Amino acid sequence: MRSRAHIKGHPIHPAVIPFPFAFLWGAALFDLLYLGSGRDAFTTTAAHLTIAGIAAGLLAAVPGVIDYVYSVPPASSARRRATRHALGNVAALALFGVSWLLRDAAGAMTPPTLVLEILGAALLAYSGLLGGVLVVRNMISVDHRHARAGRWKEEDFAVPAGGEIAVARADELEEGQMKLVRVNGTRIALARTAQGYCAVADRCSHRGGSLADGVLIGTTVQCLWHGSRFDVRTGKVACGPAEEPVATWSVREKDGAVLLAVRRPSGS
Repeated sequence: MRSRAHIKGHPIHPAVIPFPFAFLWGAALFDLLYLGSGRDAFTTTAAHLTIAGIAAGLLAAVPGVIDYVYSVPPASSARRRATRHALGNVAALALFGVSWLLRDAAGAMTPPTLVLEILGAALLAYSGLLGGVLVVRNMISVDHRHARAGRWKEEDFAVPAGGEIAVARADELEEGQMKLVRVNGTRIALARTAQGYCAVADRCSHRGGSLADGVLIGTTVQCLWHGSRFDVRTGKVACGPAEEPVATWSVREKDGAVLLAVRRPSGS
């Protein structure tokens, strides 16, 4: 899923996270050096690195939150992993913040300071590992471009249910291309095949991966997380590990626009 917080397609969050890691791990290491040498310069440096690390961590959290809300598929294994990643980072910053408050009047390390720094550094390592898995396994912030796939597209619509809404121009996508549309908050993958446009739920029934971010070959879309494939015309499973089909929506072309039928809420 392409990062929503990016500069010309380059995600911001992965680019800035090395700074809080370096500063906060450095704070723990310099206090360990102070413990072994007794040199005041080491613990003074650690205190400064703690402040810099917390500031850098808060800055890195801004694009991270944006990607958490907009890029990580909801109700998915990636969302659960991203939640643990975020909570781990917040807890680590809190531990380092308390460790700084527990320094003595001269700003030197105290025993509780070092304990909290070591715990915070370990927590950062764990949450960092989760962040790496989000990128390499769940492809969060990865803007892949296979042959003729085109650039990533997404669009939001808020419309009354029970009618039709134009979600694309008829010539907007080429055969084999897809886009993500959110209609009243529901994520839908719009796909163009040789037979025309189709629309399926943008959620693999296996682990919740984005199908709009997958690969469309003919009338089959493949989720990039674990390889499940679905027929975009019917939503049926073409290949596991997914076992349940995905929902489909009716679409048609009229006057150069692609119209999607908006469902009424159940019970209405």
